[in-house]
Amino acid sequence: MKLNIHHIPDLTQRPPRSPRARLGGYVILPRVLDKGRATLAGKNGEYKYGNPLDQRLFEFLGVKPEGLLEQLKTGQGDFAILQWLNTVAPRAPHEIAQWSAFMEQYTPGTIGFREHLNASVAEKNKERDDIRTIFDLLDLDDYTSFGGKA
Repeated sequence: MKLNIHHIPDLTQRPPRSPRARLGGYVILPRVLDKGRATLAGKNGEYKYGNPLDQRLFEFLGVKPEGLLEQLKTGQGDFAILQWLNTVAPRAPHEIAQWSAFMEQYTPGTIGFREHLNASVAEKNKERDDIRTIFDLLDLDDYTSFGGKA
């Protein structure tokens, strides 16, 4: 494995990038790269590479999580990984924009999932009424997990 230590986030010390952060127009991608690199280095903490939200990106791209991990093992930076993705999983800019906009507004679709989101928010702060999307919840959870107050 040839990981570049400058590219490896220690997710036991800080969260991965926000799911809203974009690379090549893709939301979630920078977060997935952070989790993948940290997983390879054994520094992923509580963060799970390939979780259900990550799977939405992999499905959209038509790429397997293991395939991306193999690329990350080479030690390439974000831009090189994006170039590889654009080669193996080409998407038109309008498709990326539509998918990313949809994902930013993604809310729980089932009653059980909504109840989980509401319970997760209530655990942080029962007065919060502004957490509506999965991205809102992830940003809140990342912030509070490293000492921030909800």
